[in-house]
Amino acid sequence: MAPNLMVPGLDRPPLALFVDRDDDTRQMYAEFLQQAGCDTLQAEDGRDALAQAIARHPDVIITETRLPGISGLDLCQLLRQDGATSGIRVVFVTGDAFEHDLTVARAAGADAVLVKPCLPGELAEVIADVLRHAHELDQRVDRRQQKMQCERAVGVTADLPALRTASSRAARRERGGASKPIKPPPDLVCPACGGPLKYIESFVGGVGTKRLEQWDYFDCVRRCGTFQYRERTRKLRRVS
Repeated sequence: MAPNLMVPGLDRPPLALFVDRDDDTRQMYAEFLQQAGCDTLQAEDGRDALAQAIARHPDVIITETRLPGISGLDLCQLLRQDGATSGIRVVFVTGDAFEHDLTVARAAGADAVLVKPCLPGELAEVIADVLRHAHELDQRVDRRQQKMQCERAVGVTADLPALRTASSRAARRERGGASKPIKPPPDLVCPACGGPLKYIESFVGGVGTKRLEQWDYFDCVRRCGTFQYRERTRKLRRVS
């Protein structure tokens, strides 16, 4: 029996994109997940999959590593590099069973890697787990952003008596945070799993406009946690 793939907080069925050169394989998985309440798309090569990912933004992509046009590995890396698609979950179902192949697949940014032959029920359980973890991660990010907004609001209230000049007002605005960082956030990898880190936002603070510091916040695409990078010290640490 297929597990229920409805995601808490999602007001529609999750959308899955299957990518495999074999028509029967795609259809087998698609029919099984449709029974579990999942909407499905199909693609037979990497280029078509990339186009559909950009246009339709599925919740999860299930793909082989070896594909015509663009390989599954390259497809995953391209998705992770684009802010519009970096949050799409990727599950590899591959015939490459050597440990090196599995390591390369995980390093490309996959959320899970399964080896063929893989029963539809096993795949459905992994997809359900991946989507649940994605929902939990989104909730943690939302709570952290709300906390930071509250802290900034409290900081503004506390500093109001001291805002005597135009220069001090400008400095306080800088300390309150910035939608655009002073310096572009670096490309970082997770110290726990080696996977890519997804940039979330930056915080700018300091005692004046000439002594500002920048903190960048990232989430691991494999759900290892949230990390803070301090520009001045160039140190990365886990914060949640």
